Amino acid sequence: MGSAADGVGRGLRGLCAVALAITASTVGATTAHADSPTEGKKVVVLGDSYTANGWDPLTLGDVCVRGATAWPAQLGRLIGPHGSDEVADPSCSGATIDSGPGYTLAMQVLQADHDGAFGPATALVTIQLGLDDHWGETDQTLWYALQQCVFDLIRGCDLDAVEQGRIPDIRGVTGVVYAERIRAAVTYIRYYAPAARVVIVGYPEILPPGQSTACVSILGVAPFIQPRGRAIVEYFDRIDLAQREGAQLLGLDFFDARALTVGHGLCSAEPWINGVFDPHTDVVGLPLHPSSRGDAVVANALYDRYLR
Repeated sequence: MGSAADGVGRGLRGLCAVALAITASTVGATTAHADSPTEGKKVVVLGDSYTANGWDPLTLGDVCVRGATAWPAQLGRLIGPHGSDEVADPSCSGATIDSGPGYTLAMQVLQADHDGAFGPATALVTIQLGLDDHWGETDQTLWYALQQCVFDLIRGCDLDAVEQGRIPDIRGVTGVVYAERIRAAVTYIRYYAPAARVVIVGYPEILPPGQSTACVSILGVAPFIQPRGRAIVEYFDRIDLAQREGAQLLGLDFFDARALTVGHGLCSAEPWINGVFDPHTDVVGLPLHPSSRGDAVVANALYDRYLR
């Protein structure tokens, strides 16, 4: 069996080959599609932990766990009694656009295609990725940054943390780069689900934009406050802007989850983002990820806009 890196490479090469074939109007692209004709699923969901929103510490991160209250699950229930059967969800915690080493966008697209998820009946395809990727000149991830930057009260997490390599290079997070990194997958989706609305789903408000401090509620009684947290706030801000601009460049919809959840981030009066074992949200929910209430807001808004 090949390594995860080999799978990433094969997936990216396959998608790029298909995209080039489609652009050239050749028939070779069909070789990457599922062998049997299919109508497809009504909804296909591609994303990272903010989509899957499930975790199991016993799996060591080698299994994709999807939460029962994650927004795709709630969206399926809104569609109807058999709505869960109409939603294909290969999303996975830790997934990236193309950074790896876990599931990438290419791998999720190919998995959905293998399962017959794309077809003329597909009405909506969502992409919620980018936070876990490498950007710019560093290979650091968001979760490394939380350990080496946000929770570092000695050095803090100001913008100098970028130069020190303790946070992803926020200067490399741009709409142009975002669009190029998802372009092949979008081309593939458009070809095999021609009637679908392809939507980039933004991330919810985790920390209010533009501020210089970062806060995480711990046990609901002891918030951790990083007074020099400008870099992590800027990272969230730039991901949001890159998604918006990337969607515009590719002619996609952008779903503004941040606007829907404004005022409900970490340490707010009514948080919809889980703290660490915080009874004000979901006590055992994935920390720094949406609570069931936050995911319900996203699911209902997606349903109203695209599926009602």
